[in-house]
Amino acid sequence: MSAEGVRPVTPPATMPGPDVELLSLAQDLLARVWRQGRHEVATALRTADGSVHTGVHVEGSCRRSSICAEGVAMGAARGALAPEAPLQVDSVVSVQIKPAGQFRIIAPCGVCRELISDYSPDATVWITAGETVEAMGALDLLPEKSRRQW
Repeated sequence: MSAEGVRPVTPPATMPGPDVELLSLAQDLLARVWRQGRHEVATALRTADGSVHTGVHVEGSCRRSSICAEGVAMGAARGALAPEAPLQVDSVVSVQIKPAGQFRIIAPCGVCRELISDYSPDATVWITAGETVEAMGALDLLPEKSRRQW
């Protein structure tokens, strides 16, 4: 399978325009760099200052060396900030290409849920729940999460 001709996700009516832009950027990035087993997820996120950052999943030969797209995007966002500025993510959209040739919005893995909620507990994270795409708060993805003071 190639990324050519993959059908995009139709944004839900509840997705605000700036988040539709994130969805489009994530799909465009993954369509450009997708390689099965190597680069299978792309993320676009927006920070509180309105900046947009993207990341792509980087698979390593030993699973532990792999890096999720959300972490790559968050690292890029942090790197763009002044040293004293906190990383504050407002919204996150991650996509994957399904075997049927369709993009799909996906929820972050457990590690990325922790990462997003550690740095930006008030972030909105778009997920697919069953057949519905919906927005959830980062902390809602981790019931009973222990809060840590950084």
